[in-house]
Amino acid sequence: MFESLSDRLGGVFDRLRGRGALNESDVREAMREVRIALLEADVALPVVRSFIDSVTDKAVGQSVLKSITPGQQVVKIVNDALVEMLGSEAADLELAVTPPAIIMMVGLQGSGKTTTTAKIAKKLSEKDRKKVLMASLDVNRPAAQEQLAVLGEQIGVATLPVVAGQQPVDIARRAMQAAKLQGFDVLMLDTAGRLHVDAQLMDEMKAVAQVSAPDEVLLVVDALTGQDAVNVAKSFGEQVSLTGVVLTRMDGDARGGAALSMRAVTGKPIKFVGTGEKLDGLDVFHPERVAGRILGMGDVVSLVERAAETIQQDEAEALAAKMAKGQFDMNDLRAQLGQMRRMGGMGALMGMIPGMKKAQAAMAQSGVDDRILIRMDAMIGSMTPKERSKPELVNAKRKIRIANGSGTTVQEVNKLLKMHQEMSTAMKRLRKMGGMKGLGALLGKGGGLGGLMGGGAPGGIPGLPPGMFKR
Repeated sequence: MFESLSDRLGGVFDRLRGRGALNESDVREAMREVRIALLEADVALPVVRSFIDSVTDKAVGQSVLKSITPGQQVVKIVNDALVEMLGSEAADLELAVTPPAIIMMVGLQGSGKTTTTAKIAKKLSEKDRKKVLMASLDVNRPAAQEQLAVLGEQIGVATLPVVAGQQPVDIARRAMQAAKLQGFDVLMLDTAGRLHVDAQLMDEMKAVAQVSAPDEVLLVVDALTGQDAVNVAKSFGEQVSLTGVVLTRMDGDARGGAALSMRAVTGKPIKFVGTGEKLDGLDVFHPERVAGRILGMGDVVSLVERAAETIQQDEAEALAAKMAKGQFDMNDLRAQLGQMRRMGGMGALMGMIPGMKKAQAAMAQSGVDDRILIRMDAMIGSMTPKERSKPELVNAKRKIRIANGSGTTVQEVNKLLKMHQEMSTAMKRLRKMGGMKGLGALLGKGGGLGGLMGGGAPGGIPGLPPGMFKR
């Protein structure tokens, strides 16, 4: 998300940083470009005006223009203003109440409300160790209640049994009673949606809210609808007491205007963003991290958190033990590729690493994407167990067999073997230099993933040999 905005702002700030000194006209010209970039990203006009006025007032001050690094100072001011516009800090769910805490999900039909209900329930159940009950109040959309029951089975969360013909308010009462009697910590009410905001939808929602007195009312909106998502949020906010917003399909919205406008227009925090259809595709919305990613500063904290969630402890320990002995075979490389895919793929990871924005753009331009990881895995899968543990056995005849078996070429197999050889050599060098203590020295000599695998040269792709898989 935010790719186009990030690229535009990156160009503006690169030019500012490149100048030794700045005057007021330089700053105002840069702010005009920032204004255009925000409008093109579909950010609401009143929000853009307020943002630009605030940033310009601070950026043309003497303390900035006379500073040693005025370009950096302007970027910091923009970063701080972005964080403020997005809500300053992450807003958590209010669950510190007498159980059950009631979360009411509202929104238009097709916004991903039911899936988001299951995603939040999964997070609360697995990470927060809460006992969750989900109840579908959608009696209008065919099979809506059955859909939530199926999702509940997939994530191991209880759903309220369906009673044919029962109306939303009665379902809400039954759900509350069941949650209290059975000792649930959280009750999630998935209400009905419509194709547009109408009186019937609002009346039904208000009736359910009156009966259930929810602790959280989360509005689910589709980020892909752009400016219309902001209008929907405004309409709902005028009718019910929203406590937060969940933006879905953020992975498909390269502009990101809805996210940047939502807090300022509604006054309600964005609590979560949905990424992808998988039930673990839900992230807590951290304004300071999002601002960092928009301005190309990366998001190392999220990267570390994602690694902690996806890396298999036993795999990591086994690899560490082998590294200590200077060993690294094709099975280890395959495990590393699997970890990368579980963490969101190369593009997602590089977007979180500071300074990797240009490399990420180079990847996209050269057609390099996560299919490379799949092709590499296919090649390793076409090897025999003996070849995977001893790659040096792979001769010309075996390379042809591996290429044919994986639907690749001998040249690609050669590049994979070269990549493995360079990584293996690096592991041995690391061991000779004192294990992990020597890692800093190794990185300092131009190593790192880029250097180890040939991607360290300008224009190279970190972690891949130059020209990898170019046909």
